[in-house]
Amino acid sequence: MRRTPAGARPGSAIGALAAAVAGAAAGAVAARVAYAAFRRRPPIGDEKTWTRTNHRGEPITLLEGPALVAGAGAAAALAPGLPARLRAAALLAGLGGGALGAYDDVLGTTASKGFKGHLTALARGEVTSGAVKIIGIGATGLAAAALARDPAARPTGAAAGAMDTLLDGAVIAGSANLANLFDLRPGRAIKVAFLAGTPLLAVSLATRPTGVPARNTTAAVLTAIPLGAAAALLPEDLGERAMLGDAGANALGALLGLAATVRLGRTGRLAVLGTVAALTAASEKVSFTKVIAANPVLNRIDMLGRRPVPPPPAVVSPTP
Repeated sequence: MRRTPAGARPGSAIGALAAAVAGAAAGAVAARVAYAAFRRRPPIGDEKTWTRTNHRGEPITLLEGPALVAGAGAAAALAPGLPARLRAAALLAGLGGGALGAYDDVLGTTASKGFKGHLTALARGEVTSGAVKIIGIGATGLAAAALARDPAARPTGAAAGAMDTLLDGAVIAGSANLANLFDLRPGRAIKVAFLAGTPLLAVSLATRPTGVPARNTTAAVLTAIPLGAAAALLPEDLGERAMLGDAGANALGALLGLAATVRLGRTGRLAVLGTVAALTAASEKVSFTKVIAANPVLNRIDMLGRRPVPPPPAVVSPTP
């Protein structure tokens, strides 16, 4: 029997809001607890295993990523308002994306970069850690989509159902990869997640006369869980003490992608996939960092809460 917070009518706007708040709170608390625990004892190796150098040349830990994965996973397992199939789908998408991202974080190399680089290396017979991650996230995304699919809510034929599952799997996997492409500056990937996830959460909380209340509630909870976990870890990210890494960014994107597949109709999911594919393709040609820096509005959002960027060193002309 599905649990609903006390005082909230199942399927109502208040019930969806209460379930979303509970999911966000569970994700936030679990993520902070996991982060504190991993700082004392990392999940794999020691502290050096998870230490990298950031864009300033300073040491930074990647343990924020496993903390987000663990926090969101715990919340997905315990938060009210989710049927068993969606709990399983969320755990598979989040933990699968996180585990594959952690594999790339810990064991990956930078010999090949980008989606195109890894697939090109694979075509030469070279299996990179990035290629393993891409294939693995594609598989877990497809499996999560199959688990999440509710035949009763989408009464279609076998062929149409299979196409829906492929579409949903592509949205989940593509979102996981895209989120990682933004994890290049403090807080950026989490800010992008909020820019994408907040409208989805708002739509999920809005009850329409022709809508499906249960789908609204489950989508709201699925959206709120990763956003709550990410918000709890944002101070570490903005403070340049930690970063999501592949583990956290892949899990964050995959969970938001799953929420989108639950809430949106086929047209909406096609639009999401088209946007994800376009941005992923653009990342192979242009630098998101340069595009953001050149746009005053995007740059202001990107710098919000961050340490100021030091000016470039002055060039001293030699004395004649």
